[in-house]
Amino acid sequence: MTTTMTLLKDIVPSAQNNINTKFIVLEKGITTLEGQNKLCMALVADETAAVHVQLWGDECNAFEGGDIIQLTNGIFSYQHSHLVLRSGKRGKMEKIGDFTMAYVETPNMSEIHWIPDPMNTGKYIQHHVISVHSRMFPPTA
Repeated sequence: MTTTMTLLKDIVPSAQNNINTKFIVLEKGITTLEGQNKLCMALVADETAAVHVQLWGDECNAFEGGDIIQLTNGIFSYQHSHLVLRSGKRGKMEKIGDFTMAYVETPNMSEIHWIPDPMNTGKYIQHHVISVHSRMFPPTA
């Protein structure tokens, strides 16, 4: 069975683990502890958009800047008031390469304000852009 890959520009917030995509890690934040678990954020991108990814537990040590990651059954949802892409309990991230992937840093899908679709309350639509660039990983001058 072939898995359909979703481009980052096409992800939308959802409570379902149904996102299969690949991206390159651009930057990784510091690792913190949440209870007994390690947690860190990363800025990732593909050729269509960027997004913030939440790394959890062993994922924090498994990936570095330049790594190309394949996410299977991921989820794009709010976590601690931040809209992040993550593997969740049913998803999986694995390194499939490094340094050889075209990418863009805008739009950042985590920096868009989403609202329920008035035509379909089970879905979300883009309302407005909060920031052109990542506020979590601001561009350097």
